[in-house]
Amino acid sequence: MPELPEVETVVRGLRSSLPGSMIDEVRFGKTDFVDDPILISERVPGLKIAGVTRLGKFICIGLDPVSASPETSAGQCLIIHLGMTGQLTVAQSSDPVQSHTHVFFALDDGRELRYRDIRRFGRMLTIPASELAAFKSLLGKEPLEIEAEEFCEHFGSRRARLKALLLDQSVLCGIGNIYADESLFRARLHPTRIAEKLKKEQLLALRAAVREVLEEAILFRGSSVSDYRDSEGKRGNFQLKHRVYKRDGKPCVQCKAIIRRMIVAGRGTHFCPTCQPAGRVRRAAKKSMKPKVRADKAKNKKS
Repeated sequence: MPELPEVETVVRGLRSSLPGSMIDEVRFGKTDFVDDPILISERVPGLKIAGVTRLGKFICIGLDPVSASPETSAGQCLIIHLGMTGQLTVAQSSDPVQSHTHVFFALDDGRELRYRDIRRFGRMLTIPASELAAFKSLLGKEPLEIEAEEFCEHFGSRRARLKALLLDQSVLCGIGNIYADESLFRARLHPTRIAEKLKKEQLLALRAAVREVLEEAILFRGSSVSDYRDSEGKRGNFQLKHRVYKRDGKPCVQCKAIIRRMIVAGRGTHFCPTCQPAGRVRRAAKKSMKPKVRADKAKNKKS
C-alpha cells in the first residue's frame, strides 16, 4: 500500500504539472471506490486546479472557480486515497489507456489525469473547501511535523504495542507496514514493546528514526515493492534501501543475525532479534515462574 513517502512523491509530481489547468470533463469506468460519482461529475468540471497537497495518505487536489459568479461552483477539494494498488498519473489524451484505469479527468490543455487501480481498494470523494479543516481533524498527527515533546506525550501515554501505534492513522497519519518496520529497526525497538513503558530517550529515538526513514524514502521517491508508480509512471527506489522489511531469513545488515517475521496487529512484521531485543518480555516470563518453583519446594518438604 502506498504510504507517506509514495503519496508525497506523487503529490510533488502532480504539483509541478497540474496547477493552473482546468478540468473540462470527468469520465468514470468502475465506481465502487468513489463515494458519489454523480456529485463529482457535477461539481468538478469547470473548476481550475489551484494546488495539490498531502494529508497523511490522502491526496488533496484543490479546485477553484475560474471566475466568481452565482453560476459557478464553490471551491472544492478532490480527495483521493490510493488504497493498495492505486496510481494517479498525467498523460496525453491520445496516449494508450492501461487496463484497470477507471477515472479520467480531461484537462483543458489536452492532457488527462488518470486514476488506475487494479484491486479498487482506493477511495475518491469531493468535499467543499470549507469542510477541509473538519476532514483533516479526523486524521492523526503528521509524523514529519510533530514536535519532540508532543510526540513523547502522544506516544508515551499509550498502553499499546509500538507497531500497532505506528499503524494507527488516528495517532500518526501516513505510516504503514513498510515504514513502521524500518523505523523500529533504526530505533532499535522491538515491535511488541509497550509505548508507555519506554523511556523518554527511547521515544525520542523513535521519533528521530521515523523522520529519518520517511525523509530518506521521499528522497528515493518511495518504495516500489508491488504496484506503486509515481505521477509519471516511474518506480521508486527506496526498496533497495530496506533493512528489515521483506528480508526475513536474510542476515541483518548490522549484526548478521537472521531477520525474523512475526504477526503484530494483524500485519506481517519484520525485525532483527539481536538489534531489537524483547528482553523485558523474557524477564517477566522468568519472574512468573518463581512462585511456582517455591510452591513445588513447599510440597516436597511436607511429603
